[in-house]
Amino acid sequence: MTAPRTPSPTPRRRRTFGVYIGRFEPPHAAHLAVMLEALQSVQKLIVVIGSARAARNIKNPFTAEERQDLISRMLQDAGIPKTRVLFVHVRDYHYNEALWLSEVQAGVTAHTRGSSDVALIGHIKDESSYYLRSFPAWEFIPTHVVSDLSATDVRRAYFEGHLDTVHGMVPPAVHAFLTTFQATPDYRDLRDEYEYLARYRAAWKDAPYPPIFVTTDAVITRSGHVLLVRRGGLPGRGRLAMPGGFLEQKETLLDCCVREVQEETGLGSGLDLKAALRAQAVFDYPDRSLRGRTITHAFHFDLGIGQLPRLSGGSDASDALWMPLSDVLARPELFFEDHHAIIEHFVMRG
Repeated sequence: MTAPRTPSPTPRRRRTFGVYIGRFEPPHAAHLAVMLEALQSVQKLIVVIGSARAARNIKNPFTAEERQDLISRMLQDAGIPKTRVLFVHVRDYHYNEALWLSEVQAGVTAHTRGSSDVALIGHIKDESSYYLRSFPAWEFIPTHVVSDLSATDVRRAYFEGHLDTVHGMVPPAVHAFLTTFQATPDYRDLRDEYEYLARYRAAWKDAPYPPIFVTTDAVITRSGHVLLVRRGGLPGRGRLAMPGGFLEQKETLLDCCVREVQEETGLGSGLDLKAALRAQAVFDYPDRSLRGRTITHAFHFDLGIGQLPRLSGGSDASDALWMPLSDVLARPELFFEDHHAIIEHFVMRG
């Protein structure tokens, strides 16, 4: 792993604001080099931290607040005053790009207060850098930092217990945090999940083609509440989710969904769930599941108004519960994978 190099950039007019977008999971030495280079070209740097307000997993193990604190500390260690760095936190919107763009724009505008003197900092590496073409009102300033450092490599070394390797990949403030975090229950849960997913993927490595899994999920509403389960196993142990599961060989998608609801929540005895079907949609964001390519067919059932039926957790769910819709929409960080986004899709349709 080579250290990042920063060739001397061509002198240009200094912009008032620069915008640097990333997940920073975690911030590493190349991120720091890009920020320091950007601060030579802009008066204030607005760091947009993605994947905010999401449950911890091995791809997004740290909260936006933790990442902001780490970026602040590593820049201060490099001699940058706190007043020159501003932050915006944005959620992931894999099924609604316009919402993501709007959240970035609104967050940046809150800092720039109408100024149009804004530059976008970044490096067009591959298709994952598409967002750099999504803000035509901001001048694009490509970074001159050359590095093969990757946050994916940092996380791999970290969850495999190689802190000595991580030491050469991240600034000292980040390494100190990772060392402390390694002693927490959150790290132990993430390490368990990392090892589980490694075994899961290994079980499919000899398949003639990369597997594509098919699942169903149920969004069930009743009297302003949503039916949820709490996952009992890995991955996502303890996270809230829709009832659902993998399609079996000899069942239709709808039959699979109804079966999983009954097995995981106990709902369905004497209830014609299919008669309550209101909508359905396919959710196929390629990276929606860390287990591998998983396409889910989600069904929305509306049970109308009345008493909330009794539930009983079962199958691979440790608990089943009715949650007020207001609480569901307000707490995306409690949910497994993209389940919160799928629930939003149906209940926000009006």
